[in-house]
Amino acid sequence: MNKSIFSLSSVTFLLVALTACNSGDNETNGDSNESGSNEGEVTLTFYSTMGEENEIDAFESIFADFEAENPGIKIEGNFPSGSYEDTLRVRMASNDLPDLFDTHGWAKNRYGNYVADLSDMDWADHFDESMEPILKDEDGKVYAFPINQAKDGIMYNATLLEELNIKVPETMDEWIAAMETVRDEAEGDVAPLWIPGNDQFAIGQILDQLSTPLLVTDDDNNYEDELLDGSFDWSNYNLLPEKLLEMQEKDLLNVDALTANDAQRAQLMSQNLIAFTFAGGAFGPDVQELNSEVEIGSMPVPAFFEGDEPSWIGGERHTVAASKDSENLEEAKMFIEFLAQPENAKKIAEATTLPSGLTNVDAENFYAEYYEKWSHIEVQPYFDRVYLPSGMWDVYATTGADLLAGSLTPEQVADVMEEEYQRLRDEGAEETEE
Repeated sequence: MNKSIFSLSSVTFLLVALTACNSGDNETNGDSNESGSNEGEVTLTFYSTMGEENEIDAFESIFADFEAENPGIKIEGNFPSGSYEDTLRVRMASNDLPDLFDTHGWAKNRYGNYVADLSDMDWADHFDESMEPILKDEDGKVYAFPINQAKDGIMYNATLLEELNIKVPETMDEWIAAMETVRDEAEGDVAPLWIPGNDQFAIGQILDQLSTPLLVTDDDNNYEDELLDGSFDWSNYNLLPEKLLEMQEKDLLNVDALTANDAQRAQLMSQNLIAFTFAGGAFGPDVQELNSEVEIGSMPVPAFFEGDEPSWIGGERHTVAASKDSENLEEAKMFIEFLAQPENAKKIAEATTLPSGLTNVDAENFYAEYYEKWSHIEVQPYFDRVYLPSGMWDVYATTGADLLAGSLTPEQVADVMEEEYQRLRDEGAEETEE
Protein backbone atom coordinates (compact mmCIF):
# COMPACT_ATOMS: atom_id res chain seq x y z
CA MET A 1 0.00 0.00 0.00
CA ASN A 2 2.84 2.26 0.43
CA LYS A 3 3.23 5.11 -1.97
CA SER A 4 6.03 7.63 -2.23
CA ILE A 5 6.40 11.36 -2.46
CA PHE A 6 9.88 11.92 -3.78
CA SER A 7 11.89 14.21 -1.54
CA LEU A 8 15.46 15.22 -2.38
CA SER A 9 16.76 12.42 -0.15
CA SER A 10 14.55 9.80 -1.76
CA VAL A 11 15.58 10.95 -5.24
CA THR A 12 19.21 10.56 -4.19
CA PHE A 13 18.44 7.06 -2.98
CA LEU A 14 16.73 6.21 -6.26
CA LEU A 15 19.67 7.44 -8.31
CA VAL A 16 22.00 5.30 -6.24
CA ALA A 17 19.67 2.34 -6.64
CA LEU A 18 19.39 2.95 -10.39
CA THR A 19 23.16 2.95 -10.67
CA ALA A 20 23.18 -0.39 -8.90
CA CYS A 21 20.55 -1.70 -11.31
CA ASN A 22 22.71 -0.79 -14.30
CA SER A 23 25.91 -2.12 -12.73
CA GLY A 24 25.00 -5.78 -13.20
CA ASP A 25 24.23 -6.45 -9.54
CA ASN A 26 22.58 -9.87 -9.50
CA GLU A 27 19.72 -8.67 -7.29
CA THR A 28 18.42 -6.46 -10.06
CA ASN A 29 19.62 -8.27 -13.16
CA GLY A 30 17.06 -10.30 -15.05
CA ASP A 31 19.64 -11.76 -17.49
CA SER A 32 20.72 -15.12 -16.15
CA ASN A 33 23.92 -15.13 -18.18
CA GLU A 34 25.05 -11.93 -16.46
CA SER A 35 24.09 -13.00 -12.93
CA GLY A 36 26.79 -15.61 -12.55
CA SER A 37 24.72 -18.68 -13.49
CA ASN A 38 26.06 -21.54 -15.59
CA GLU A 39 25.65 -21.32 -19.35
CA GLY A 40 22.30 -22.75 -20.41
CA GLU A 41 20.79 -22.32 -16.94
CA VAL A 42 17.98 -19.82 -16.44
CA THR A 43 17.89 -17.73 -13.28
CA LEU A 44 14.56 -16.10 -12.45
CA THR A 45 14.65 -12.95 -10.33
CA PHE A 46 11.85 -12.91 -7.77
CA TYR A 47 10.88 -9.93 -5.57
CA SER A 48 8.27 -9.92 -2.80
CA THR A 49 7.04 -7.57 -0.09
CA MET A 50 6.90 -10.45 2.37
CA GLY A 51 9.11 -9.80 5.36
CA GLU A 52 8.18 -12.26 8.10
CA GLU A 53 10.65 -15.10 8.64
CA ASN A 54 8.06 -17.86 8.32
CA GLU A 55 6.75 -16.35 5.07
CA ILE A 56 10.21 -16.20 3.54
CA ASP A 57 10.99 -19.72 4.73
CA ALA A 58 7.86 -21.02 3.02
CA PHE A 59 8.81 -19.38 -0.26
CA GLU A 60 12.39 -20.63 -0.10
CA SER A 61 11.05 -24.14 0.47
CA ILE A 62 8.90 -23.82 -2.64
CA PHE A 63 11.87 -22.42 -4.59
CA ALA A 64 13.88 -25.53 -3.65
CA ASP A 65 11.07 -27.91 -4.66
CA PHE A 66 10.63 -26.14 -8.00
CA GLU A 67 14.36 -26.19 -8.74
CA ALA A 68 14.48 -29.90 -7.91
CA GLU A 69 11.76 -30.58 -10.48
CA ASN A 70 13.28 -28.17 -13.01
CA PRO A 71 17.08 -28.54 -12.74
CA GLY A 72 17.77 -26.03 -15.51
CA ILE A 73 16.01 -23.19 -13.63
CA LYS A 74 17.17 -21.33 -10.54
CA ILE A 75 15.23 -18.73 -8.57
CA GLU A 76 16.94 -15.76 -6.97
CA GLY A 77 14.66 -14.62 -4.15
CA ASN A 78 14.69 -11.02 -2.94
CA PHE A 79 12.73 -9.78 0.08
CA PRO A 80 13.79 -6.11 0.51
CA SER A 81 11.04 -5.18 2.98
CA GLY A 82 10.80 -1.39 3.43
CA SER A 83 12.82 -0.59 0.32
CA TYR A 84 10.63 -2.77 -1.93
CA GLU A 85 8.53 -0.01 -3.43
CA ASP A 86 11.38 2.34 -4.21
CA THR A 87 13.33 -0.54 -5.76
CA LEU A 88 10.40 -1.52 -7.98
CA ARG A 89 9.76 2.09 -9.01
CA VAL A 90 13.36 2.43 -10.16
CA ARG A 91 13.23 -0.81 -12.07
CA MET A 92 9.90 0.10 -13.63
CA ALA A 93 11.30 3.47 -14.76
CA SER A 94 14.24 1.72 -16.43
CA ASN A 95 11.99 -1.01 -17.88
CA ASP A 96 13.98 -3.60 -15.95
CA LEU A 97 11.38 -5.26 -13.77
CA PRO A 98 12.19 -8.63 -12.17
CA ASP A 99 10.96 -11.76 -13.91
CA LEU A 100 8.53 -12.32 -11.01
CA PHE A 101 7.30 -9.74 -8.51
CA ASP A 102 4.63 -8.81 -5.98
CA THR A 103 2.20 -6.13 -7.21
CA HIS A 104 1.34 -5.25 -3.55
CA GLY A 105 -2.07 -3.75 -4.27
CA TRP A 106 -1.31 -2.17 -7.64
CA ALA A 107 -1.67 -5.01 -10.13
CA LYS A 108 -3.83 -2.96 -12.48
CA ASN A 109 -3.28 0.71 -11.69
CA ARG A 110 0.51 0.77 -11.45
CA TYR A 111 1.85 -2.40 -13.02
CA GLY A 112 -0.93 -3.20 -15.47
CA ASN A 113 1.07 -2.30 -18.58
CA TYR A 114 4.12 -4.21 -17.39
CA VAL A 115 2.72 -7.61 -16.47
CA ALA A 116 1.97 -10.64 -18.63
CA ASP A 117 -1.55 -11.98 -19.01
CA LEU A 118 -1.92 -15.15 -16.92
CA SER A 119 -5.49 -15.99 -17.99
CA ASP A 120 -4.41 -19.14 -19.86
CA MET A 121 -3.27 -20.84 -16.64
CA ASP A 122 -5.29 -23.63 -15.03
CA TRP A 123 -5.58 -21.89 -11.65
CA ALA A 124 -7.26 -18.85 -13.22
CA ASP A 125 -10.55 -20.78 -13.15
CA HIS A 126 -10.44 -20.81 -9.35
CA PHE A 127 -10.37 -17.12 -8.48
CA ASP A 128 -12.16 -16.24 -5.26
CA GLU A 129 -14.94 -13.89 -6.41
CA SER A 130 -13.66 -11.10 -4.18
CA MET A 131 -10.31 -11.17 -5.99
CA GLU A 132 -11.58 -11.07 -9.58
CA PRO A 133 -12.30 -7.30 -9.72
CA ILE A 134 -8.84 -6.62 -8.31
CA LEU A 135 -6.74 -8.91 -10.51
CA LYS A 136 -8.85 -9.46 -13.61
CA ASP A 137 -10.23 -6.95 -16.11
CA GLU A 138 -13.31 -6.86 -18.31
CA ASP A 139 -11.35 -8.26 -21.24
CA GLY A 140 -10.36 -11.31 -19.20
CA LYS A 141 -6.73 -10.40 -18.61
CA VAL A 142 -5.39 -11.84 -15.35
CA TYR A 143 -2.69 -9.57 -13.92
CA ALA A 144 -1.20 -11.68 -11.13
CA PHE A 145 -1.51 -14.87 -9.11
CA PRO A 146 -3.25 -14.17 -5.75
CA ILE A 147 -1.21 -15.77 -2.98
CA ASN A 148 -3.70 -14.58 -0.37
CA GLN A 149 -6.34 -11.97 0.30
CA ALA A 150 -6.12 -9.28 2.92
CA LYS A 151 -8.65 -9.07 5.71
CA ASP A 152 -7.29 -6.30 7.91
CA GLY A 153 -8.80 -5.02 11.11
CA ILE A 154 -7.41 -4.55 14.60
CA MET A 155 -5.53 -7.20 16.57
CA TYR A 156 -6.47 -7.43 20.22
CA ASN A 157 -5.51 -9.27 23.38
CA ALA A 158 -8.52 -11.57 23.73
CA THR A 159 -7.22 -12.93 27.03
CA LEU A 160 -6.95 -9.47 28.55
CA LEU A 161 -10.37 -8.33 27.31
CA GLU A 162 -11.97 -11.42 28.81
CA GLU A 163 -10.25 -10.85 32.15
CA LEU A 164 -11.51 -7.27 32.22
CA ASN A 165 -14.99 -8.28 31.02
CA ILE A 166 -14.71 -6.02 27.95
CA LYS A 167 -16.96 -6.78 25.01
CA VAL A 168 -15.25 -6.61 21.62
CA PRO A 169 -16.17 -3.11 20.36
CA GLU A 170 -18.11 -2.52 17.17
CA THR A 171 -18.22 1.30 17.11
CA MET A 172 -15.64 4.02 17.61
CA ASP A 173 -17.27 5.12 20.87
CA GLU A 174 -17.28 1.53 22.19
CA TRP A 175 -13.64 1.13 21.21
CA ILE A 176 -12.59 4.28 23.03
CA ALA A 177 -14.62 3.19 26.08
CA ALA A 178 -12.94 -0.21 26.00
CA MET A 179 -9.51 1.41 25.89
CA GLU A 180 -10.43 3.68 28.79
CA THR A 181 -11.36 0.60 30.82
CA VAL A 182 -7.98 -0.96 30.03
CA ARG A 183 -6.22 2.25 31.05
CA ASP A 184 -8.08 2.49 34.35
CA GLU A 185 -8.05 -1.17 35.34
CA ALA A 186 -4.38 -1.65 34.47
CA GLU A 187 -3.42 1.63 36.15
CA GLY A 188 -1.31 2.71 33.21
CA ASP A 189 0.74 -0.48 32.94
CA VAL A 190 -0.95 -1.61 29.71
CA ALA A 191 -1.04 0.37 26.44
CA PRO A 192 -4.69 0.45 25.33
CA LEU A 193 -3.55 1.08 21.72
CA TRP A 194 0.07 0.40 20.86
CA ILE A 195 1.59 2.16 17.83
CA PRO A 196 5.12 1.49 16.49
CA GLY A 197 5.56 5.08 15.32
CA ASN A 198 9.26 4.72 14.65
CA ASP A 199 7.95 3.69 11.24
CA GLN A 200 5.56 6.49 10.26
CA PHE A 201 3.83 4.15 7.85
CA ALA A 202 2.33 2.39 10.88
CA ILE A 203 0.48 5.63 11.64
CA GLY A 204 -0.51 5.92 7.99
CA GLN A 205 -1.95 2.40 8.15
CA ILE A 206 -4.22 3.37 11.03
CA LEU A 207 -5.49 6.50 9.31
CA ASP A 208 -6.03 4.70 6.01
CA GLN A 209 -8.03 1.89 7.61
CA LEU A 210 -10.16 4.27 9.67
CA SER A 211 -10.92 6.48 6.65
CA THR A 212 -13.23 3.82 5.25
CA PRO A 213 -15.86 3.83 8.07
CA LEU A 214 -15.52 7.61 8.32
CA LEU A 215 -16.06 8.45 4.66
CA VAL A 216 -17.50 5.46 2.81
CA THR A 217 -19.55 2.81 4.58
CA ASP A 218 -22.20 4.90 6.35
CA ASP A 219 -25.06 5.86 4.02
CA ASP A 220 -25.37 9.37 5.49
CA ASN A 221 -21.63 9.97 5.34
CA ASN A 222 -20.70 8.45 2.01
CA TYR A 223 -18.36 10.62 -0.06
CA GLU A 224 -17.27 8.11 -2.70
CA ASP A 225 -18.35 10.22 -5.67
CA GLU A 226 -16.75 13.41 -4.32
CA LEU A 227 -13.48 11.63 -3.54
CA LEU A 228 -13.33 10.19 -7.03
CA ASP A 229 -14.20 13.36 -8.93
CA GLY A 230 -12.00 15.67 -6.83
CA SER A 231 -14.76 17.73 -5.22
CA PHE A 232 -14.44 16.23 -1.70
CA ASP A 233 -14.65 18.74 1.16
CA TRP A 234 -11.76 17.77 3.42
CA SER A 235 -13.35 19.31 6.48
CA ASN A 236 -15.29 16.03 6.58
CA TYR A 237 -11.97 14.34 7.38
CA ASN A 238 -11.41 16.42 10.53
CA LEU A 239 -13.12 13.88 12.77
CA LEU A 240 -10.44 11.26 12.17
CA PRO A 241 -7.40 13.27 13.37
CA GLU A 242 -9.60 14.62 16.17
CA LYS A 243 -10.26 11.06 17.37
CA LEU A 244 -6.58 10.12 17.16
CA LEU A 245 -5.63 13.21 19.14
CA GLU A 246 -8.38 12.43 21.67
CA MET A 247 -6.86 8.99 22.19
CA GLN A 248 -3.48 10.55 22.84
CA GLU A 249 -4.85 13.16 25.24
CA LYS A 250 -6.74 10.46 27.17
CA ASP A 251 -3.52 8.43 27.57
CA LEU A 252 -4.87 5.64 25.41
CA LEU A 253 -1.69 5.38 23.29
CA ASN A 254 1.70 4.07 24.34
CA VAL A 255 3.77 6.99 25.62
CA ASP A 256 6.46 6.21 23.03
CA ALA A 257 3.98 6.03 20.15
CA LEU A 258 6.26 8.16 17.95
CA THR A 259 9.44 6.20 18.63
CA ALA A 260 8.40 2.64 19.47
CA ASN A 261 9.78 -0.06 17.18
CA ASP A 262 7.67 -2.83 15.70
CA ALA A 263 10.22 -5.40 16.85
CA GLN A 264 9.03 -4.79 20.44
CA ARG A 265 5.38 -5.48 19.81
CA ALA A 266 5.05 -9.27 20.00
CA GLN A 267 7.12 -9.40 23.18
CA LEU A 268 5.02 -6.72 24.84
CA MET A 269 1.75 -8.37 23.84
CA SER A 270 3.00 -11.72 25.14
CA GLN A 271 3.49 -10.02 28.50
CA ASN A 272 -0.10 -8.66 28.49
CA LEU A 273 1.16 -5.09 28.08
CA ILE A 274 -0.90 -4.27 24.96
CA ALA A 275 -4.67 -4.38 24.46
CA PHE A 276 -5.15 -3.30 20.82
CA THR A 277 -2.79 -2.80 17.88
CA PHE A 278 -2.86 -2.62 14.08
CA ALA A 279 -0.64 -5.51 12.97
CA GLY A 280 -0.16 -8.04 10.20
CA GLY A 281 -1.37 -11.63 10.17
CA ALA A 282 1.86 -13.15 11.47
CA PHE A 283 1.53 -11.18 14.71
CA GLY A 284 -0.75 -13.70 16.45
CA PRO A 285 1.48 -16.75 15.88
CA ASP A 286 4.52 -14.72 16.94
CA VAL A 287 2.85 -13.83 20.25
CA GLN A 288 1.69 -17.38 20.89
CA GLU A 289 5.18 -18.69 20.28
CA LEU A 290 6.36 -16.43 23.11
CA ASN A 291 3.41 -17.10 25.43
CA SER A 292 0.80 -19.69 24.48
CA GLU A 293 -1.52 -18.46 27.23
CA VAL A 294 -2.15 -15.14 25.49
CA GLU A 295 -4.83 -15.45 22.82
CA ILE A 296 -4.76 -12.93 19.97
CA GLY A 297 -8.03 -11.98 18.31
CA SER A 298 -8.78 -10.05 15.15
CA MET A 299 -11.74 -7.68 14.88
CA PRO A 300 -13.07 -5.50 12.05
CA VAL A 301 -12.45 -1.75 12.10
CA PRO A 302 -15.17 -0.12 14.25
CA ALA A 303 -17.94 1.96 12.71
CA PHE A 304 -17.83 5.71 13.21
CA PHE A 305 -21.56 6.34 13.01
CA GLU A 306 -24.59 4.82 14.72
CA GLY A 307 -26.40 2.36 12.50
CA ASP A 308 -23.31 1.46 10.46
CA GLU A 309 -21.45 -1.84 10.75
CA PRO A 310 -17.72 -2.47 11.29
CA SER A 311 -15.55 -3.14 8.23
CA TRP A 312 -12.84 -5.55 7.24
CA ILE A 313 -10.30 -3.73 5.09
CA GLY A 314 -8.70 -5.79 2.38
CA GLY A 315 -8.32 -6.97 -1.16
CA GLU A 316 -5.03 -7.71 -2.86
CA ARG A 317 -2.25 -8.47 -0.37
CA HIS A 318 0.56 -10.66 -1.76
CA THR A 319 0.70 -11.70 -5.40
CA VAL A 320 3.12 -12.97 -8.01
CA ALA A 321 3.09 -11.33 -11.43
CA ALA A 322 5.34 -12.01 -14.41
CA SER A 323 7.02 -9.20 -16.32
CA LYS A 324 5.70 -9.27 -19.89
CA ASP A 325 9.14 -8.22 -21.17
CA SER A 326 11.03 -10.91 -19.27
CA GLU A 327 13.49 -12.86 -21.39
CA ASN A 328 12.47 -15.84 -19.29
CA LEU A 329 8.70 -15.41 -19.44
CA GLU A 330 8.00 -19.07 -20.21
CA GLU A 331 10.00 -20.20 -17.18
CA ALA A 332 8.43 -17.48 -15.02
CA LYS A 333 4.96 -18.75 -15.89
CA MET A 334 6.10 -22.29 -15.13
CA PHE A 335 6.97 -21.18 -11.61
CA ILE A 336 3.60 -19.44 -11.11
CA GLU A 337 1.82 -22.60 -12.26
CA PHE A 338 3.92 -24.58 -9.78
CA LEU A 339 3.15 -22.12 -6.98
CA ALA A 340 -0.57 -22.41 -7.77
CA GLN A 341 -0.64 -26.16 -7.21
CA PRO A 342 -2.99 -26.59 -4.23
CA GLU A 343 -0.37 -28.03 -1.86
CA ASN A 344 2.02 -25.15 -2.58
CA ALA A 345 -0.68 -22.47 -2.54
CA LYS A 346 -1.87 -23.86 0.79
CA LYS A 347 1.66 -23.78 2.25
CA ILE A 348 2.28 -20.15 1.37
CA ALA A 349 -1.21 -18.93 2.34
CA GLU A 350 -0.88 -20.57 5.75
CA ALA A 351 2.57 -19.05 6.22
CA THR A 352 0.99 -15.60 5.79
CA THR A 353 -1.93 -16.49 8.13
CA LEU A 354 -4.38 -15.17 5.52
CA PRO A 355 -7.07 -16.83 3.37
CA SER A 356 -5.97 -18.09 -0.03
CA GLY A 357 -7.04 -16.18 -3.13
CA LEU A 358 -8.18 -19.42 -4.80
CA THR A 359 -11.37 -21.37 -4.16
CA ASN A 360 -9.70 -24.78 -4.62
CA VAL A 361 -7.21 -24.16 -1.78
CA ASP A 362 -8.36 -24.94 1.74
CA ALA A 363 -5.80 -23.20 3.92
CA GLU A 364 -5.94 -23.40 7.69
CA ASN A 365 -5.90 -19.95 9.22
CA PHE A 366 -4.78 -18.76 12.63
CA TYR A 367 -7.70 -16.30 12.80
CA ALA A 368 -10.35 -18.64 11.34
CA GLU A 369 -12.46 -18.40 14.50
CA TYR A 370 -12.60 -14.62 14.24
CA TYR A 371 -13.17 -14.51 10.48
CA GLU A 372 -16.08 -16.91 11.00
CA LYS A 373 -17.48 -14.82 13.84
CA TRP A 374 -17.44 -11.72 11.63
CA SER A 375 -18.25 -13.51 8.36
CA HIS A 376 -21.28 -11.29 7.84
CA ILE A 377 -19.05 -8.20 7.65
CA GLU A 378 -18.23 -7.00 4.15
CA VAL A 379 -14.60 -6.58 3.10
CA GLN A 380 -13.93 -3.03 1.94
CA PRO A 381 -10.97 -2.17 -0.35
CA TYR A 382 -8.04 -0.20 1.02
CA PHE A 383 -9.18 3.41 1.04
CA ASP A 384 -6.13 4.97 -0.60
CA ARG A 385 -6.08 2.47 -3.47
CA VAL A 386 -9.58 3.44 -4.58
CA TYR A 387 -10.13 7.06 -3.59
CA LEU A 388 -6.75 8.79 -3.37
CA PRO A 389 -4.05 9.60 -5.92
CA SER A 390 -0.70 7.84 -5.79
CA GLY A 391 1.49 9.44 -3.14
CA MET A 392 -1.16 10.06 -0.50
CA TRP A 393 0.02 7.17 1.68
CA ASP A 394 3.07 9.20 2.65
CA VAL A 395 0.83 12.17 3.48
CA TYR A 396 -1.21 9.99 5.83
CA ALA A 397 2.00 8.95 7.56
CA THR A 398 3.61 12.37 7.91
CA THR A 399 0.47 14.28 8.93
CA GLY A 400 -0.42 11.62 11.50
CA ALA A 401 3.05 11.77 13.00
CA ASP A 402 2.98 15.59 13.05
CA LEU A 403 -0.41 15.49 14.76
CA LEU A 404 0.89 13.25 17.57
CA ALA A 405 4.02 15.37 17.85
CA GLY A 406 1.90 18.51 18.36
CA SER A 407 3.11 20.14 15.14
CA LEU A 408 -0.31 20.11 13.45
CA THR A 409 -3.88 20.53 14.67
CA PRO A 410 -6.61 18.26 13.30
CA GLU A 411 -7.80 21.11 11.07
CA GLN A 412 -4.29 21.64 9.75
CA VAL A 413 -3.98 17.91 9.08
CA ALA A 414 -7.11 18.08 6.93
CA ASP A 415 -5.74 21.17 5.14
CA VAL A 416 -2.49 19.41 4.27
CA MET A 417 -4.40 16.32 3.11
CA GLU A 418 -6.52 18.51 0.83
CA GLU A 419 -3.52 20.35 -0.62
CA GLU A 420 -1.63 17.15 -1.37
CA TYR A 421 -4.73 15.38 -2.66
CA GLN A 422 -5.30 18.14 -5.22
CA ARG A 423 -1.63 18.44 -6.14
CA LEU A 424 -1.19 14.71 -6.69
CA ARG A 425 -4.44 14.46 -8.64
CA ASP A 426 -3.23 17.24 -10.93
CA GLU A 427 0.15 15.57 -11.38
CA GLY A 428 -1.55 12.30 -12.18
CA ALA A 429 -3.78 13.99 -14.76
CA GLU A 430 -0.75 15.60 -16.44
CA GLU A 431 1.06 12.27 -16.63
CA THR A 432 -2.01 10.68 -18.21
CA GLU A 433 -2.21 13.41 -20.85
CA GLU A 434 1.45 12.95 -21.71
